[in-house]
Amino acid sequence: MKKCLTVIFLIWSGYLFAQKKPYAIWKTLKDVKIKTQYDATKKYEVDVPIFGNKVKALHGKIITVKGYLLPIEAYTKQGFFILSALPYNLCYFCGASGPETVMEVTAKRKIKYSDKPIVLRGKLLLNAKDVDHLMYRLENAVVVKPQFETIQK
Repeated sequence: MKKCLTVIFLIWSGYLFAQKKPYAIWKTLKDVKIKTQYDATKKYEVDVPIFGNKVKALHGKIITVKGYLLPIEAYTKQGFFILSALPYNLCYFCGASGPETVMEVTAKRKIKYSDKPIVLRGKLLLNAKDVDHLMYRLENAVVVKPQFETIQK
């Protein structure tokens, strides 16, 4: 009995730990389907996300996410940018992945551009109505892990 409880505890704690990994959120964000429909105000077809229950449960929640900063302006400090699950050469805008792999980010403080992955924490908002914005938005984002790890000698 004691061994059984130990095994259950180890599996359960491993499950909880895995859910906290900052790159695991992208897997959850895949719980979305895209429906193409005609927008009468724009007078053309648009892609509308249909969020699954896993994604809907995250709306308005504080999440931690790891990704690549895609600047909107020059490669300087960024207050508003795109975060991609994949590096620039594989990102959604290059046609190499889907819209569920990017999110708009509004940072609390400007973040220095880097081509290395960063870890952010912020409030996730879902967008299914405004076609001029991405379907995922991260508000009040802050860096929670240094962009560059240093080695002490």
